[in-house]
Amino acid sequence: MELSNEKLRGYVQRLLLSRMRILSNHGFFGLLLMHMRYAVDEKLDTACTDGEKITFGTGFLDDLSDDELDFIMMHEIMHVALQHCFRGLDYDSYSFNVACDIVVNSNILLENNMHTRSITLKKYGESMHKAPDGKEGYEYTAEEVYHMLNPKKKKQKNECGNAKLDADASWDDHSQWGKGKDESDALKDAWIKRVKDAAEAMEIRDPSNARGSLPFLAERLLKELRRSQIDWRTILNEFVQEEIVDYSFSPPDRRFDDGDFFLPDFNEKDDVVENILFMIDTSGSMSDEMITAAYSEIQGAIDQFGGKLRGLLGFFDAAVVPPEPFETEDEFKIIRPKGGGGTSFSAIFKYISEEMQSELPASIIILTDGYAPFPNESAALGIPVLWLLNNEEVTPPWGKIARIKV
Repeated sequence: MELSNEKLRGYVQRLLLSRMRILSNHGFFGLLLMHMRYAVDEKLDTACTDGEKITFGTGFLDDLSDDELDFIMMHEIMHVALQHCFRGLDYDSYSFNVACDIVVNSNILLENNMHTRSITLKKYGESMHKAPDGKEGYEYTAEEVYHMLNPKKKKQKNECGNAKLDADASWDDHSQWGKGKDESDALKDAWIKRVKDAAEAMEIRDPSNARGSLPFLAERLLKELRRSQIDWRTILNEFVQEEIVDYSFSPPDRRFDDGDFFLPDFNEKDDVVENILFMIDTSGSMSDEMITAAYSEIQGAIDQFGGKLRGLLGFFDAAVVPPEPFETEDEFKIIRPKGGGGTSFSAIFKYISEEMQSELPASIIILTDGYAPFPNESAALGIPVLWLLNNEEVTPPWGKIARIKV
């Protein structure tokens, strides 16, 4: 039966009013919801998202109070912001779905000062929000909660704080997750930027206004997804000669137009760092989180140099994927990781020696876990090398070393 225009307008109005309430009361969540499209479906039992739109079953929506609707809206947008929609495809789907819901609900509970009514639906009761160890889900990632769960017992009732892992434990429909692998890569990048923008927008609001304070989740996302841990100006200044232009004859200093001499116009220093070769380890020992952290560091370098960093980005496992040049942030973002085999650092230097002799890189930055034999320093051909490691266990025998936490 087709929805009448009047009924459809009513649904649209309810969803828009919900988004407005959330924007007013929970600004970070509301800003993220501004990027979503919305739909209703008479055949859908509850609600779902695919990372681009949030869809409500009409019967489900009819039964929701305004407070319950706001909770559902926040729940769905958190699955997107936390990128649950785009990962976990290799996990047991039931247990991963439960883990994601625990993390999302707990974060919403924290946003609402731990009032459980904020995550309660009259038809389903209080939504699960505690990990199997009894701690709140907001303390963990979905993967961490997933590994606490025992997929072999998914048909049994397994107490996890208040979370009962049976078929009725979650009302949320995750069936649209992971569809369209090619599209999800672009969506992941888009949502990283949206989360960053929303968090930064919240940071500049009046700090005396409690509603303008940055939520715990926003702080965590901003730190983990986007903030570089390295002072790249300091690192790269030690590696390369900056092109520092103190003056220029174009245009000349107009104060001396009537004189016999062309005098230069003194400008501010223009620091340009060029021809940096970034190599990201994409071997089997590097997790998605490690590779994301590596991307974030290179993004951090670009940001710190305000677009005046030009280089190449390549990947390696046992072999090298030919590096691709980038001069802008947009060019950097479209370069996708490739690999997944064993690890060989020697392959990097062999590639440079054989394929880049006409223009050797000014410096080489290798982002890795370090679990492979290190070649002799002579392999670097005198080029400065920075090993950017994601652990404390490995220490290369030569080159400059920096570490990040993943």
